[in-house]
Amino acid sequence: MTQPHVSVYKIGFYTGVAIVVANMVGTGVFTSLGFQVSGTHSGFALLMLWFVGGIIALCGALCYGELAAALPRSGGEYHYLSRIYHPSVGFLSGWVSATVGFAAPTALAAIALGRYAASVWPEVHANLLSLAVVLVITAVHLISRRAGSRFQVIVTALKVSLLALFIGAGLLAEPQPLRFVPAAADWRELLTPAFAVSLIYVSYAYSGWNAAVYMAGEVEQPQRNLPRILLTGTVLVALLYVVLNYVFLRTTPLDMLAGQLEVGFLAANQIFGVAVGRYMGAAIAALLVSTVSSMIFAGPRIIQTMGEDLPALHWLARRSRRGLPVRATLVQTLLTVVFIVSGTFEQVLLYAGFVLNLFTFLTVLGLFVLRVRQPALPRPYRTWGYPFTPLLFLLLNGWTLVFLLRDKPTESLLGLGTVLIGLVVYAVIYALGAVRRPAQPVGEERG
Repeated sequence: MTQPHVSVYKIGFYTGVAIVVANMVGTGVFTSLGFQVSGTHSGFALLMLWFVGGIIALCGALCYGELAAALPRSGGEYHYLSRIYHPSVGFLSGWVSATVGFAAPTALAAIALGRYAASVWPEVHANLLSLAVVLVITAVHLISRRAGSRFQVIVTALKVSLLALFIGAGLLAEPQPLRFVPAAADWRELLTPAFAVSLIYVSYAYSGWNAAVYMAGEVEQPQRNLPRILLTGTVLVALLYVVLNYVFLRTTPLDMLAGQLEVGFLAANQIFGVAVGRYMGAAIAALLVSTVSSMIFAGPRIIQTMGEDLPALHWLARRSRRGLPVRATLVQTLLTVVFIVSGTFEQVLLYAGFVLNLFTFLTVLGLFVLRVRQPALPRPYRTWGYPFTPLLFLLLNGWTLVFLLRDKPTESLLGLGTVLIGLVVYAVIYALGAVRRPAQPVGEERG
């Protein structure tokens, strides 16, 4: 008997861009400037932090665009590293992504949302609100993929519109006496350890530029759309970040920003006045819902892909009747809740930042390895500026990792400990004979 045709909803270009933008814009840009101004006091150097961070993200997106077009399957770094190096490396990446990669950033966005809301309404319990938002959005994404996608586009459009309003009003506001035209001393500040450490926070703020690759198998025409989604989303966010931080610095004294988490709320008070600033602070808290949503949407696809490839984790691969990774989503939500209740914002950020940067470094390095090992592999999109763009990414990302390991050893070593635990888990699964490569050989999977 012929099976009835089932129409499967595919993620289009605009939804993909919305997911990238929503993943990137949120926690970092609304919180990290307060950490940066503690060690860097030049307006030019502070803006250059965001420009350099944008260059890193853009180079990474160019490299991931080629990998996504050549190996179009959901799973992101887990899929790429399994194919390029060895299943064990892919497993470690998937382990980190499953335990840290989306759960920790989702928790950070939820924590920031709670802190912003508590600044506007002191009677609000920040952590309880954070937990409630995560649970409600998880429920939305478990209803259907179409409902989750439409929700993502709507909240991301609202986010960009509000940022545009924020930027427009900030450019018209009374400026602070901070110089942005560089002098000789400002250029020298770019080479200081404080600049390198601050770049760690900026790199985290840009994380999420690779979000669309985790859902490659669900994207319409992935060879064509994935590179366009990655590049369009990253360029849009880089422009927003530089201009938005210019507005923050132009309107708000550095001593007021130093060490503060609620940067957007403080700047809103300076731009709009305290009364209107409260509403803007509330709006920023609402916008962070988009960030939480996009990560809850994308992250479980990695856990699901690992379940498809590893018999010992097969129970995580099961989907609902509507094709949704329900079990994987619930596992990620549980981990997110653990991060919210167990760590401070800065501890979670530095811990996650180190281990995630480590695997993006290995993935971009894998672009060179794949070209050597599989020169005949069909590549509908090739990295612009190769080999200089991946080399620049590796240089800047590696520089960030070295400084983070040197200046924040506790969080960095905890990140390495997570990788080590993953290696032990893989060894146990391998010893049980429950490890296999994905069924399709390199170059044959097609979205």
